[in-house]
Amino acid sequence: MSSFLVAAPKSNSGKTMVTLGLMHALVKRGFKVQPFKCGPDYIDPMHHTKIAGKSSYNLDLWMSSAEHVQDVFKKQSRDADVAIAEGVMGLFDGAKKDEGSSAAVARLLHMPVVLVVDASSTAYSVAPLLYGFKNFDTRIKLAGVIFNKVASESHFQFLKEASIDAGVDVLGYLPRDERLHIESRHLGLHLPGENKNLKIVGVAAELLEQKVDIDLLLSLSKREEMTIASTQDRAGGKLRIAMAHDEAFSFSYSANRDVLLQLGDVKEFSPLHDNALPEADLVWLPGGYPELFAQELSENGAMRRAIISYIDSGKALIAECGGMMYLGNKLIQKNGEAFEMCGVFDFDTSFEHMKLHLGYRELLGHSMAVRGHEFHYSRLIGKEKGSAEFQVKTARNKTAEMAVFREKNCWASYMHLYLGEKEKMQQLLNELGL
Repeated sequence: MSSFLVAAPKSNSGKTMVTLGLMHALVKRGFKVQPFKCGPDYIDPMHHTKIAGKSSYNLDLWMSSAEHVQDVFKKQSRDADVAIAEGVMGLFDGAKKDEGSSAAVARLLHMPVVLVVDASSTAYSVAPLLYGFKNFDTRIKLAGVIFNKVASESHFQFLKEASIDAGVDVLGYLPRDERLHIESRHLGLHLPGENKNLKIVGVAAELLEQKVDIDLLLSLSKREEMTIASTQDRAGGKLRIAMAHDEAFSFSYSANRDVLLQLGDVKEFSPLHDNALPEADLVWLPGGYPELFAQELSENGAMRRAIISYIDSGKALIAECGGMMYLGNKLIQKNGEAFEMCGVFDFDTSFEHMKLHLGYRELLGHSMAVRGHEFHYSRLIGKEKGSAEFQVKTARNKTAEMAVFREKNCWASYMHLYLGEKEKMQQLLNELGL
């Protein structure tokens, strides 16, 4: 098996396009590709899954333990020909220095790094940059560099000479091409599965086949056969779990779902299209884009009433970010238009005067400590007060201004929970009486 981690000196260098293009090219060659994503992002893995045809898993050393990351990588790569991990931010950017960074994941999993460098405004000056990335931490194997946004073949020759002088293998380049431009769709994010975006990835795959030595990359990233842990996940739990999944609610971690499948039977339902909830002991409302479907969610009164009735009965419900928005009084669009939501909590969610809220979060309760991530542009307005029984901290152990709401056994916040370790999932479920 080959495995490698696609990283970059900084964000917006093109690592997502290169990652998806390589996945697409390898799938077309007939390889079984297992995708991974460093860090807490849940959008990129949705693209990975669409292209590779296999669920993408997060490798995050802040939200979970090193043992869990190793276990996830080994188990999911078991039958793969190629394992590809997309990095997060710059190679060495972590919660604290390089803690939890792509570099830390590469060190832990012994994955060679493919560095993607935006060459749009540089030439020989990439030599010291590459030299630094190669020599800053010699525990990391830099397999080679792929240049992005290269203007011409002559431009590439300048870059190639710089790479040789820096002692870094040149794998090839992705040319500057208007066909690779993806317009910002919503809050800087792109909805997965869009035909236009899939066509763009197809173009990237064709260009990478032409301009990158993929065979060399696979050769440089060969790894010895991994020893797979003998312990097997045991299913057979008796919980009935209803998971929202549709165009409005789709942001969830693959490892979370794996744990839920161990705890019981998981059935999907749609707050957009269904009129009733499945019979359930636990309802899960993940994050998503409820603001794009606010009118449809509001008009589905039967589902809103079903959610209210379920919570009133005292059964357990977990709502993350977009799921929490759905439980408020109103969802207010950027233009001020408001739509009625479930009204479980006395707040409105507003996209007026948008501001980014971003970062790792740790939730501390009486008998629990779980971690996750906050990412949203909306804000809450209203009288609802957060629960005093929970504290929320940042990765640097500072108090975070992110409320956690409780109503009977309903738990809601802006936090995207990572509960891929079974004991963490059980801590939260214990809080909800399960």
